[in-house]
Amino acid sequence: MKILDIKSLAIPDIKVIKFARFHDNRGYFTEQFRKSDLCDHPELKSMKNIEFVQGNESYSKKDAIRGLHFQWNPYMGKLVRILSGHMIDLALDIRKKSQTHGKIIAYEMSTSKDKEYGELIWIPSGFAHGFCFLKNSSIEYLCSGEYNPKCEAGISPLSKDIDWSICDENLKRKFNKIAEKTDLITEKDRNAFSLNNWNNNEKSENFIYPDLKKNRIC
Repeated sequence: MKILDIKSLAIPDIKVIKFARFHDNRGYFTEQFRKSDLCDHPELKSMKNIEFVQGNESYSKKDAIRGLHFQWNPYMGKLVRILSGHMIDLALDIRKKSQTHGKIIAYEMSTSKDKEYGELIWIPSGFAHGFCFLKNSSIEYLCSGEYNPKCEAGISPLSKDIDWSICDENLKRKFNKIAEKTDLITEKDRNAFSLNNWNNNEKSENFIYPDLKKNRIC
């Protein structure tokens, strides 16, 4: 895996990893994942002991919104890439005592066969994660924990108490434009916790910065 660049976003724990594609007259080849290259990279220390145990793929229609989802017992970090289309990736810090607790950031991702590189975004555990789709899109992501429906929750991306102050303003406008009109969001996501209601729930104590708790309440 040839890593070209690693970029920290406004919340530095979230990383964007740019990797090379090798083109010729047949098309291109890329190695989009090699555990040793990622987990041993000096700029990816948070991935050092990560083991990816589940892979997911999804297709979403233009103007769909998914999330903001998270789980514990086991915790789940996600390594995401876009296969086709155009989307905004969303990450909300739910780690209590974190300096960016309650703040959300966004990153725009698109791809085409002609690009000289691909991108991964690493969302570690401790973040509520979601997507907003600007075109029909397919994505895949590797997970550091297996899905456990008994220990999952969500915060509504429409919750008025989310702090967007460090989010790219252009991406926030794009999200708002879709959120104001779309019906491509599940009722479960639309009516999920507000940020304040989640913070007042005892299960939120599973997410304490810098160390996530070992005794997890489902």
